Amino acid sequence: MLDPDRTASKTAIFWRPEFVASVLLLEAAPPIFRSARRLKQFDLIDATQHALIGGGSAVVLPDAGGNHELIVGANDPTQPLAVMLPLDANFHIRVEAALRLHRRLFGRAAGPLPRALTLTPRHRLRLVRMVRALDGQSSGASYREIAAVLFETHQQSATEWKTSSIRAQTIRLVKDAETMVRGGYLRLLAGR
Repeated sequence: MLDPDRTASKTAIFWRPEFVASVLLLEAAPPIFRSARRLKQFDLIDATQHALIGGGSAVVLPDAGGNHELIVGANDPTQPLAVMLPLDANFHIRVEAALRLHRRLFGRAAGPLPRALTLTPRHRLRLVRMVRALDGQSSGASYREIAAVLFETHQQSATEWKTSSIRAQTIRLVKDAETMVRGGYLRLLAGR
């Protein structure tokens, strides 16, 4: 979506809205909604804006509870705006993100990111273990060696290791990490 000629260090990371449900699409409001606000009516002084290939812009509006990421279509900034909410599996997340934006734009506390987009401590720990397990495997470590590092297990005999729940969990961590690398991470971005 952004200029491919810009270096990575000069380009903001901005996910496409079909992958991240909290990225909102702002388009021109239908003419019958005369009272809809215009982008220039809001205090966006702390926002960063990036031009998109094909027109429009990506806008990041900082917020204590989590940034608001917007894609503003190629329209006149004096034109009334609307948030486009596709009727897809992530509609509920998009609605929460739109309500957060509405609160922020009208001077109230936006609140936290939609719950579906936040990781629980347990899920965060599992993701960290997955990365470490995959790193161990790519370095040539055996499942048993990976488990010893991840779970600080006491030494088990070869017989105990074959039937150990830690062994099964370690193998699952590596397999799930491989799935994430092959595109499974998109489920995290979508709130699933």
